[in-house]
Amino acid sequence: LKAGGVAGVCVDLILFPLDTVKTRLQSPQGFRKAGGFRGIYAGVPSTAIGSFPNAAAFFITYENVKSVLPHGSSSYLSPATHMVAASLGEVVACLIRVPSEVVKQRAQVSPSSSTLRILSHTLYHEGIQGLYRGYKSTVLREIPFSLVQFPLWESLKDLWSWKQGHVVDSWQSAVCGAFAGGFAAAVTTPLDVAKTRIMLAKAGSSNARGNVLAALGSIWRTQGLSGLFAGVVPRMAAISLGGFIFLGTYEKSRQLLL
Repeated sequence: LKAGGVAGVCVDLILFPLDTVKTRLQSPQGFRKAGGFRGIYAGVPSTAIGSFPNAAAFFITYENVKSVLPHGSSSYLSPATHMVAASLGEVVACLIRVPSEVVKQRAQVSPSSSTLRILSHTLYHEGIQGLYRGYKSTVLREIPFSLVQFPLWESLKDLWSWKQGHVVDSWQSAVCGAFAGGFAAAVTTPLDVAKTRIMLAKAGSSNARGNVLAALGSIWRTQGLSGLFAGVVPRMAAISLGGFIFLGTYEKSRQLLL
């Protein structure tokens, strides 16, 4: 819990500006109208509050599921074990992540409004359901992401450990995390764009219904391939750096605590 929480807070706060740029590039009104480079830390209180419990919930679920399923470097079931554990971890973590993400992204594209004001406005007009708008699209983004990132991360660590004859150090785990995160970020960008559009959609609009396929279809018809991959560069940069910091900090914190 502590190792996952510390890792989550570190990566979210350090890389917040890149996340803001990515969100504004993906927003329906476009980068400039969404704020450009102004108020780059808009929405950071929401992230600061949600980071620790979100990351802690993920790693508690991930490690516990991994411990009860068949695993080990010699087992052919090892990649499947990591996939299942990461997927269940994301489903649990999204219960905390989505409300934080909704408030954060709305603040990022409305830098003149405070986080508290956006939270109260969402609750008043949409209720608790408004805070969970995009839960399905977030899970549908995170599960494929985790299916790629975590087996790749574990495989790279196993390979590096085998080559050098001992378990990888925390910095080596971080390098593996950066590669795994960057690759997973690139291939799941269209799902991230759809999730952003759903969370930012006005209440009552077609995207507000949360249909991921409909959102992807709308983006494809209006903006084509470039629209589906809007923000891919800052997303890859943020998640590569994030994978380095997040997974490296997690391993180091776990080593120190255990």
